[in-house]
Amino acid sequence: MIWLLSPRLRPFIALGAGASLLLNLALVVPSIYMLEVFDRVFSSRSVETLVMLSLFALLALALGFCMDRARSLLLARAGRIVDESLSPPALAAALKDAATARGGTDRTAVQDIARLRSFLAGPAVHALFDAPWLPLYLLVIFTLHPALGVAAVLAAAALFVLGLYTERFVRADAEQAVSHGRSAAQCIEALSRNAEVLVGTGMLRNALQAWQRTHHEAMQAQQRLGDASAALSALGRTLRQLVQVGMLALGAWLVVGGDASPGIMIAATVLIGRALQPVEHLISGWKSLVEVRGAWQRLQQQAAGLPASQGLQLPPARGALTLEHVTWLAGPMRPLIKSVSFALEAGECLGVVGPSASGKTTLLRLMLGLRTPHAGTVRLDGADLSAWPEEQLAAAVGYLPQDVELFAGSVARNIAQLGEIDDARVIAAAQLAGVHEMILRLPQAYDTELGDAGCVLSGGQRQRIALARAVYGEPRLVVLDEPNANLDAEGEDALAAAIAQLKAQGATVVLVSHRPTLMRHVDKLAVLRDGALDAFGPRDQVLARLAGATVQPLRRPAAASHAVAPGLAAEGAQA
Repeated sequence: MIWLLSPRLRPFIALGAGASLLLNLALVVPSIYMLEVFDRVFSSRSVETLVMLSLFALLALALGFCMDRARSLLLARAGRIVDESLSPPALAAALKDAATARGGTDRTAVQDIARLRSFLAGPAVHALFDAPWLPLYLLVIFTLHPALGVAAVLAAAALFVLGLYTERFVRADAEQAVSHGRSAAQCIEALSRNAEVLVGTGMLRNALQAWQRTHHEAMQAQQRLGDASAALSALGRTLRQLVQVGMLALGAWLVVGGDASPGIMIAATVLIGRALQPVEHLISGWKSLVEVRGAWQRLQQQAAGLPASQGLQLPPARGALTLEHVTWLAGPMRPLIKSVSFALEAGECLGVVGPSASGKTTLLRLMLGLRTPHAGTVRLDGADLSAWPEEQLAAAVGYLPQDVELFAGSVARNIAQLGEIDDARVIAAAQLAGVHEMILRLPQAYDTELGDAGCVLSGGQRQRIALARAVYGEPRLVVLDEPNANLDAEGEDALAAAIAQLKAQGATVVLVSHRPTLMRHVDKLAVLRDGALDAFGPRDQVLARLAGATVQPLRRPAAASHAVAPGLAAEGAQA
């Protein structure tokens, strides 16, 4: 349990260990009290001696109570520190992993942190703190009688051997139980996310059968672990009671032979029971120890894989975007983006078009840093995206994804990106997105509660509020993926006005749309086909190339142009 000695926990663990020492010293006193009562009070028949001994024992027990309580409070505080220091970065890492699809971060880290906190606040850790003071009890027993001390050492060695056997016997089952349990939980999470599809398409029964198989494996692993732990726990309790009986028998034999007093016999029996109790508790609770150790190891692996934070602030972003031979692989030897290169000046608007599955959304994610190129570089104002401090990059970029998600809370809180609500900035973003009047028509205007995933709004309303969220804080690079997919005519007009205003403010806009009407507002067009850049340049020139009017496409003849070309060409003629 080396993790207990991490720097932030070290003061609490040291104080807890000191409290454990005083607690165990106090718990030696009742045995000494029994010894003195049997050997002094009974022989002297002195009530005064009995009263003084009793007062001393009561003081020792009061000290023990205070130390026990102090240790519990210290360890509970240590558990809270573990949670406060590890939970936010663990959750942030899990969310970033989900967003960037790196797959290197454990998404159940928060559960592991909760397991550490519960362990520190629970009774199992007390046995871990009491076990190191076993030599103290053995030393006291040795002073009572060497033969009793030797017997106590042998008994302690037997229990420790049982503990080591428990570690080797239970570890594999515990790791399997945790692994299968996590798989079952992840399966439930995936089914919950897709509940509507499962019920609507009649897939619910098959999905439940798949979950039952995973759940059955988890239950079998838990049962094996439970059976092994129960057997070893019962063996540990029986062995401790057997040791106490043996110590009592040995003490009685010494008393009969005149080598010890009845007080020594009783005191040694009580002491050995108290000394071995933490070891017995460790054996019975070894399952939780293995789980906690595994949780800490997983958290350490996650921490080792996190990128180092960058503290150097770059100049404020202008929005100039450059892609240099960017390539991204969807799998081994499966390039989804193939050596794409182009540049945008600050204030320009780029439209990205192409057939379905040509890599448009993936290209946008590369521009945002949500995917890391396997080759090439994405630069903002000349600096690689990875060189930008995280918070500075987040403030400089706005993103409207293809699948819009809003969060439980008010409209204002969603537009403010779940941060502190600045009324002026929220209203400015809503007005820029052309959604201010629509929000005022809601039951409580900006204070309207949206519910989970914005369920009280229509798809078009969610998309327009998400656009306001994307432009909140005046970002210099705004990326819009199918921003008009759910919009009516009023919404499209508001979107066109928002794009024009963003350009006027000097922000760079990149948008993807299958509707040619939106492309009349862009300055440049990029045409993707099978992940490669088929054409790039000023809008009218690219439209002419696609229509075959003046210039042939870069890679294919005009007759092979994709389905959007005629529509785009028509829009170019109208423009």
